[in-house]
Amino acid sequence: MPVMPGAEPYHHEGGRIGVLLCHGFTGSPQSLRPWAEYLAEAGMTVALPRLPGHGTTWQEMSRTRWEDWYAELDRSLGDLRGRCDEVFVMGLSLGGCLALRLAEVHGAGITGVVVVNPSVANDVPLLKLAPVLKFVISSVPGVAGDIKKEGAAELGYTRTPVRAAASLPRLWALTRSELEKITQPVLVFHSPQDHVVKPTSVRILREKLTRGNLNVVELADSYHVATLDNDADRIFAGSLEFIRTYASVPLQGD
Repeated sequence: MPVMPGAEPYHHEGGRIGVLLCHGFTGSPQSLRPWAEYLAEAGMTVALPRLPGHGTTWQEMSRTRWEDWYAELDRSLGDLRGRCDEVFVMGLSLGGCLALRLAEVHGAGITGVVVVNPSVANDVPLLKLAPVLKFVISSVPGVAGDIKKEGAAELGYTRTPVRAAASLPRLWALTRSELEKITQPVLVFHSPQDHVVKPTSVRILREKLTRGNLNVVELADSYHVATLDNDADRIFAGSLEFIRTYASVPLQGD
């Protein structure tokens, strides 16, 4: 299946610190490419995979589930851990949920987590009917492109495959049930004006991550896809400072 131009995965061989970046549901690596390149220029070894079913057609995505997306990230994480002294995981939206799940599963194998407008709860009541709806309709209107910055655009699907979406509640529930396992530092960038993910997810993280390891930074001038929005530079610089603070080995060039 041909990949849409701009939706290709990104990899950069850098120093001893690795960063795994996770894009969002129905999106593509394009939404995180500037962030990945920023960290690569700072000396990191960076992996930004394309999740199965993404960056091609929504019909192909309809044949995938959250377990497929997680497996691809888990494989990339294993590769980074084999080449780097330590690894940070970062993600946008559902990619943020997957990053948190990786931290729950791998524990000390991940040094820290940075997420942007993470999704860990069902904000769409219609999704509760998805297990039934998937037999009636194949897709619903898409959620990509929630950006405040004029001229900026996200490369994602205009339709959301119902079968793929029907697998999300299980991932959310599983991730929420084990958030207490996360002992690593977690940095959350949150847009109060988010038309895709409601504040519920950040509220849950505040309630569950009570070890003093959570820091929430508000993005006043961005919508959901903040990595392509007006506050993108704050995210990039903030994540680099986060790495400098918590990494036990020096960055390449420092």
